[in-house]
Amino acid sequence: MNTQSPTLNPAAPGIGDIGETLGRVSEIGVRYAMVIVFLWFGMLKFTAYEANAIAGLAVNSPLLAWLHELLGVSGFANMIGVTELTAAALIAAHPVSARLGAVGAVLAIGTFGVTLSFMLTTPGVVEASAGGFPMLSVMPGQFLLKDVVLLAVSVWLLTNSLKGIVDDRS
Repeated sequence: MNTQSPTLNPAAPGIGDIGETLGRVSEIGVRYAMVIVFLWFGMLKFTAYEANAIAGLAVNSPLLAWLHELLGVSGFANMIGVTELTAAALIAAHPVSARLGAVGAVLAIGTFGVTLSFMLTTPGVVEASAGGFPMLSVMPGQFLLKDVVLLAVSVWLLTNSLKGIVDDRS
């Protein structure tokens, strides 16, 4: 009677193989989901409706208000769009260069760090009629909250790219 677990037998497919496959598929899925998000967000920044929508967030931000004033509504949105499209390209380039992937992840972390700062600077983030914090308004509160997940994914992407850099050195 064979008492060895199939997951411990390298010749037999088992749960370990399935877990490795799912891990690899999810790694690819997370990476390219973020690429799609950045491509979509980035392209939208070149439209008037998106430029006007982010203006309300930028003008209330001590980090960005001066830049928004300097570049204007369209110029500011275009700059953000170029940054987001660059992040998408760099994150997508990870299989070719873990270093490029790491740079893209750092851009993503910066992007979502800044947008999460809007939770502290934008009027109307909390819903006063529901008692205030922690009750978030639909716009902009709940809209900004998604960036917590996107920031966590960005940190994971950076970690994954840094592991790739270290593995390349070995």
